[in-house]
Amino acid sequence: MNHDHTKDIYFHNLKERNMNFEDVFDRIIHFMKLYRNGNFRLMIGTDSQVHDRFTVFITGIVILNEGKGAWACIRKLKIPRRMKHLHERISKETSLTEEVVSLFDENRKNIMIDIVLPFIYKGASFTMEGHLDIGSGNRNKTRIFVEEMVSRIESMGLEPKIKPDSFVASSYANRFTK
Repeated sequence: MNHDHTKDIYFHNLKERNMNFEDVFDRIIHFMKLYRNGNFRLMIGTDSQVHDRFTVFITGIVILNEGKGAWACIRKLKIPRRMKHLHERISKETSLTEEVVSLFDENRKNIMIDIVLPFIYKGASFTMEGHLDIGSGNRNKTRIFVEEMVSRIESMGLEPKIKPDSFVASSYANRFTK
């Protein structure tokens, strides 16, 4: 599969800037190999914030090893207009999450699974989750989009998470949208 479009996508975290997706994937693999018998959750989610003249979208990638720490990075995208319509913004957040998820092709997923596979009988696990910055609560304006966005994430083979369980979108990415 040709991944030339990955060269235009850059990620950063507090320690490193301008990582391409290959760099990010290498960091994830390195992290997983530290504890091959871990309980890993690869979580990807996007949040947005409308500012005066632009809208900022932050997509977070977090590899969590339950009880043992995490490695994370973000991708920042600025759209040069105010995206005031909630459905357009939520849909764009979901699209950006889908775009990053698609970089984890079958080959890359298999590489990650192969790390934990020999330790499954010792309790090791690996899951991929799509975190949506939406909620189903009665007072939540985004509840009318839950079914649509959850279906999109499920169709990509990920376990969808919404508020309050979608912390990559609602907490981690949110921190960088301000």
